[in-house]
Amino acid sequence: MALAQPAVVQDNRGHMSKPFSFRLDPQVPTFDDAAPLAVMDAECAICSWGARMIHRLDRSGTVRICPVQTPLGAALMRHYGLDPSDPATWLFIDAGVAHQDFDAVVHAACSFGGWGRLAAVLLILPKPLRDWLYRRLARNRYAIFGRGDMCALPDPAFQKRLLR
Repeated sequence: MALAQPAVVQDNRGHMSKPFSFRLDPQVPTFDDAAPLAVMDAECAICSWGARMIHRLDRSGTVRICPVQTPLGAALMRHYGLDPSDPATWLFIDAGVAHQDFDAVVHAACSFGGWGRLAAVLLILPKPLRDWLYRRLARNRYAIFGRGDMCALPDPAFQKRLLR
């Protein structure tokens, strides 16, 4: 099930941006943006679990993972109006469009196909409720799930997905 890609998206600051807008931002290092990219907190245990799930569910092997603690990850976060020093959010950039937080989780899951498409059911929740649920989890993620280090995962195939 292909999800529709909007022609213009609204970032956290209410600014509208076009797909691949990060290419025009001199603060964002150049990277291969042909494949989807998940930008997430490498020190969060639930994010590390999410990265392992991406690795497991993405049978195409194309989705890459970029820790927010890297120069590229931090620049992408800033580009979309997010604070990389407080990574209580994550991005899933697909076809140049950045999806954020709960919507990023759903978009990523649906893009993997199979059982992942069931995540679209979560979109029946009103967006304010989805955003509230995500913020609650994100603010308390270290207290609930602890810390982890996705960059230390020993799987060589997983390591190939990481952009540093």
